[in-house]
Amino acid sequence: MAGIYLHVPYCKVKCHYCDFHFSTKHDSIATMVSAMELEIEQRQKYLSDETISTIYFGGGTPSLFSTELIARLILKIRKSFLVLVDAEITIECNPDDLNNEKLKAFRAIGVNRLSIGVQSFDDDILKFMNRAHTTHQTLLCIDEARNAGIENITIDLIYGVPNTDLNYWKNQLHQFEKLDLNHLSSYCLTIEPKTFFGHQNKLGILTALQDEISLNQFQFMIDFLTERNYEHYEISNFAKPGFISKHNSAYWLGEKYLGIGPSAHSYDLEKRGWNVANNSKYIQLVNAQKDYHENEELSIANRCNDYLLTRLRTKWGLDLKELDFISNQELSTLKKKLTDYLGQGLIKIEGEKYKLTDSGKYRADGIAADLFI
Repeated sequence: MAGIYLHVPYCKVKCHYCDFHFSTKHDSIATMVSAMELEIEQRQKYLSDETISTIYFGGGTPSLFSTELIARLILKIRKSFLVLVDAEITIECNPDDLNNEKLKAFRAIGVNRLSIGVQSFDDDILKFMNRAHTTHQTLLCIDEARNAGIENITIDLIYGVPNTDLNYWKNQLHQFEKLDLNHLSSYCLTIEPKTFFGHQNKLGILTALQDEISLNQFQFMIDFLTERNYEHYEISNFAKPGFISKHNSAYWLGEKYLGIGPSAHSYDLEKRGWNVANNSKYIQLVNAQKDYHENEELSIANRCNDYLLTRLRTKWGLDLKELDFISNQELSTLKKKLTDYLGQGLIKIEGEKYKLTDSGKYRADGIAADLFI
């Protein structure tokens, strides 16, 4: 099984924390979709003999595309690849882009999962982050999505927001609980250098939330959602039984995927690749059938480190037998480090799997980097 990711590089506004590749100018949308269709044709062999089980529209803001444009891309994928009839098809969207008519149209063309960028249920925080929607729009679009027959809904919420406290975060999670959704993705706000927040931070206008407060918010979320039957299956993701994201799980489990669109990444077990991160260059190069993506052959060390980075984030954990198979070498240094983290209470052993404890999850990236071969 494999997945296809489509990067939609457009947004209405630039959120103050975001450093993804996108444009707020929409005059190239029509030519972009044509180029993406052409890339799908050109890269049919990338996943040859693989069955496509997931299609994921990310961004950017895919819900800016009309239903007709989304339908064109889905149809082109189904014509070019062997796609499961009941493939998981996800669209990332913002509440202000959705209405009853559009949601019903999404459902009619096969979209069966929504990832809604809520980020906060507090209108003051939404303005602070320069989000384009309101809490009222969030609640309305979730209700309309259910009326349209889409029950597989996840939302994003951001914790660790400057000038917030634990009570703020508790209120956010209680609002989430009232909606009775099946999935939550929640990320700690990171102040990236090339963002508005990064600029404010450099000038001393904005200060990142203290780590202790962010950690308390993170731990409260784990306890709160676990008590309510959500499985913490990846550091930033929680799901009720049967609603784990199939597409994102495939990334963490090391399955193949193809990325379509500017800046999109691909992986076929032996190499990873990425498309040019420039809208106009991407369109020009695809149409001219010139190289628009680069590839990197993965060394054994690369493959081991990819495994460490992704699996350590998940409920599936590290299996040293699998790592031994990939590396074909003695891993005594890695095993010693794992033992040290066991002693610190940051890693635990369940069966034959090494997994992060709750304290370790907050330090996952640093731990993984330290374990790298």
